Amino acid sequence: MLSNWIEARTTARTTVISLTIGLAALAGLALWTSLSMQRAAIHLHELNEISDRWGRVVQNVDVADHALVDYLRSGTPVMGQPVANAAGAAGESLRWLREHGANADVRAAVIVGDLYGDYTTLLRETVAAGDSGDGTAARQKADQAELTLVSLRKQLSTVVQLKRLETTDYLRAAERQNGRLRLAAVVAFVIDLGLVALCGVVLLGHRRKILRQAAKSEHEAMHDALTGLANRTLLTQRTGQAIERSNRSGEPLGLFLIDLNRFKPINDTLGHAFGDRLLQHVANRLTGAVRDVDTVARLGGDEFAVLLPSVRTAANALIVADRVHRALEEAVDIDGLSVDVGCSIGVAMYPTDSSDAHELLKHADIAMYAAKRARLGTSVYEPGLDQHGEAQLTVISDLRRAIDHGELVLHYQPKADLRSGTVCGAEVLCRWQHPRLGLLGPDRFIPAAEETGLIEPLTRYVLDHALAQCREWHAGGRDVPISVNVGAQCLHDPTFPDQVSRLLKEHDRPAEALTLEITESAIIADPHRAGDVLERLRELGVRLSIDDFGTGYSSIAYLRTMPVHEMKIDRSFTTNMRSDSSSAAITRSLLGLAHNLELEVVAEGVEDEETWSALAALGCDIVQGYCLSKPLPADEFAVWLRDRRLDELTAPTP
Repeated sequence: MLSNWIEARTTARTTVISLTIGLAALAGLALWTSLSMQRAAIHLHELNEISDRWGRVVQNVDVADHALVDYLRSGTPVMGQPVANAAGAAGESLRWLREHGANADVRAAVIVGDLYGDYTTLLRETVAAGDSGDGTAARQKADQAELTLVSLRKQLSTVVQLKRLETTDYLRAAERQNGRLRLAAVVAFVIDLGLVALCGVVLLGHRRKILRQAAKSEHEAMHDALTGLANRTLLTQRTGQAIERSNRSGEPLGLFLIDLNRFKPINDTLGHAFGDRLLQHVANRLTGAVRDVDTVARLGGDEFAVLLPSVRTAANALIVADRVHRALEEAVDIDGLSVDVGCSIGVAMYPTDSSDAHELLKHADIAMYAAKRARLGTSVYEPGLDQHGEAQLTVISDLRRAIDHGELVLHYQPKADLRSGTVCGAEVLCRWQHPRLGLLGPDRFIPAAEETGLIEPLTRYVLDHALAQCREWHAGGRDVPISVNVGAQCLHDPTFPDQVSRLLKEHDRPAEALTLEITESAIIADPHRAGDVLERLRELGVRLSIDDFGTGYSSIAYLRTMPVHEMKIDRSFTTNMRSDSSSAAITRSLLGLAHNLELEVVAEGVEDEETWSALAALGCDIVQGYCLSKPLPADEFAVWLRDRRLDELTAPTP
């Protein structure tokens, strides 16, 4: 409890603020003491100077009195000169006191000055009478001067005594004030000393807290937050260390890359919370299936890795792989629900298959994809597996450059109203004019774009160039609405509607000129977020279409609530509907479902006039396929439109 209080942020803040106030108070007291002592010194200097002036007055009076006595005793005129010189000598000091003294000094100087003036006058008259030879008059004046001197000395004695008392009282008051300041300084010092000690304790507590947080952060930086397993960083670090040990000892090491087979449909169907718990169960099973010296890591999503130091032979690695495979093949029970996951394992060895940690991981990845493609369960890396893997890696690494340098080209496949044959739009299909591999279809790079997160910039690229082409057609007198396929990531991005709105305004095209085609899986992966994005797109005025309906998950419940305008029946049904009764039945059912939900229906893959006529009989709305045209580049599509007379088309007759 005490440690929690010490490490609390409020305690630290309060302690620092208190110490700051205490130090400021101590500094203030020091400054106040210094100023007080300075004021006392100045005042004492003033008192001393005033006292000196009064002392000079007393001294001047005494000198004049002694001169007068000597003059009367001698009776000679020569002794009258000192009396004349001493008379009025204190006048300057009295004038200074009247000008610079305190109020009491000024009043006393006035009174003393009057008496001193009389005394000075009598001294001069005495000397004058003596000089004239009138001794009697001189004696009388001297007597009067003596009487005046008595009063003057009494007055001066009183003033001097008062100045001494004043100085004494001031010194006592100054001492008392200094005593209080010293006491306050001692108290402030003791308090500050205590606060400094408390700050030291708090700082030590925070240091311990920071060290714990640093250790926690280091652990989090090296481990997966969900499963507690090592992450990619720690796996790479330990792989490098294991390779160094292998180089010294000569013992090979192995690396597994493990991908769960059925995790995505389980996660999409049962939710992310269920999927997270499933991953935790998988992590526990992986840890239990390997040795303590092995490192189990989660690389992300449903991908795991196992590092096997000192495994000696590939056969031993396969024994461990078989144990891991059997552990993950067992059903997992969560909340009373049993699910089967399964996995694909790629095995790579060092130094047999790889020369460094990076290559070891890459080869294990290639072997894992080979196992997944061939449904082998476990696959050991062989050099021949590099061809497909490296080609795919090349495609992924070049895709960003292709988007930035405009290597992607757009083809347009027309769509026509089934009843009138009028062309009512075109689907935009993306191709990649690769500088080395030639023209690549979407199946060569769209999955890679979805895996690497490039599908969003790719979609923006297609929208931008397709709307620019749409504006160019409009400027040439042809209004052709366009349809663009949208990946799942775009439907989960809340900024996507704003991006679409900006591109429509930038190319000056109305929202109804754009149809966005989405897949069922994109909706079901996160229906709430996708629903919000779709609703905002519908409010924008963009048409929405569900592409390849019927080939993915059962999304009828979502279809009922999603704000879509159009359903596209997948070509796998329409192409075979005349030869396969099941495909025909599914096509009829989908048409009925869509029309009951007041959706327009587009049939893909219409390759001949017979299929066109069959769909017309079922009440289909729009067709698309080679019966109209194959996908064409923009310039060829414009020629095709011109030749077909866009506004006066008729449907082909069986």
